[in-house]
Amino acid sequence: MKETNNLDKKNILIFGATGLIGKVLVKEFLSFGSSVIAVDIDSKALKNQKNIYENLKYHSLEADITNLDSITNIFDYTDNNIGIIDAAINLTYPKNNKYGEQFWDVSFDSFSDNVSNHLGGYFLIMQQCAKYSLDNKIPFSLVNFASIYGVIAPKFDIYKKTNMTLPVEYAAIKAAIIHLSSYVSALTKGSEFRVNCISPGGILDGQEEEFLKNYKAHSRKKGMLNPQDLIGTVAFLCSDSSKYICGQNIIIDDGFTL
Repeated sequence: MKETNNLDKKNILIFGATGLIGKVLVKEFLSFGSSVIAVDIDSKALKNQKNIYENLKYHSLEADITNLDSITNIFDYTDNNIGIIDAAINLTYPKNNKYGEQFWDVSFDSFSDNVSNHLGGYFLIMQQCAKYSLDNKIPFSLVNFASIYGVIAPKFDIYKKTNMTLPVEYAAIKAAIIHLSSYVSALTKGSEFRVNCISPGGILDGQEEEFLKNYKAHSRKKGMLNPQDLIGTVAFLCSDSSKYICGQNIIIDDGFTL
């Protein structure tokens, strides 16, 4: 990506930095020259990542997005050690050990727990990032990761003859993240804080061959995506080139939702 529009001068928070997409974004933003603050609940994975990037503009912080003090500590740390944060990307995915059960087997308590932690964590990050921007009177871009299944109903036929399903919690949470992002955008009108969503299609991660075949049949050409396919859009939303884009949901899915 040749045009990164001052990303080499920006400090970027990446929540969920050691996950499938997060670790790719950490590598790419460091290649743009950004200062990256990698945030994750997995301290061991953060330590391993830090060993890879110890000579670059990389910082790591262990944090729990469902805990307010844990989030505010991130901003205290960056204020004291790095400087003003310009953008944040939220890829976190809190879930309990019952997550992913078939619809008929999901209990009320499990459903509520997953919604509370996943959506609640996104709420806290949106709230605190907006507060940080408004209190400091600075531009700030937040990129939330939602999903195509926050936009359309699942295509359940692609799961036939597989052991997979689309968790009901996932669909409910991702739809709510998109709407909550619009809510916060409207609420902060007149400020320099902005929040947008990216809704990816399926990301390759060792899924069953039958599922991959079924999924691709609904796509234009490629089918499931790689994390690298999302980099350009994320970088654009964190850059000055997108400073008038707010409250939007950008779908990247090779035409799956068409």
